Amino acid sequence: MEFKEQCLQALEEQKLFQDSGHMTRFKELLDCYSSYPFFCKGLCKCMYLSAWDEEHFAIMLGILTELALGKEQSTEEMRRQGEELAREHLDGEFYIYELSNAFLDGRRFELPASAKIQPEHAWIIQKAQEASKIIDEV
Repeated sequence: MEFKEQCLQALEEQKLFQDSGHMTRFKELLDCYSSYPFFCKGLCKCMYLSAWDEEHFAIMLGILTELALGKEQSTEEMRRQGEELAREHLDGEFYIYELSNAFLDGRRFELPASAKIQPEHAWIIQKAQEASKIIDEV
């Protein structure tokens, strides 16, 4: 079984998909981009995070299409765009983009105790961190 099937199965077993749309969007990203040279576990984690809703999925799809068309070998350009997107937000979205960049950098992310974010953003961050551990184990 390939990584993408193992990953999808492991996340599904742990009930880490919000709904069938979340799972479908994640699977679409994996199917389309897991064979590119820039694909890595950090990117896979970002895919899970971005598949949470249509808006973030569309942003991710646009960035991945640019990377594929540019024949990129790494996610460096995606990381740069993530920094720009984080600067555009002052709410929980800022921390979601920061988490995504942490995934790309392979570093831990901890939501600051002083962060005042909506409960839904905290929930998404928590679930993405749980998924991150599962993806690391695949």
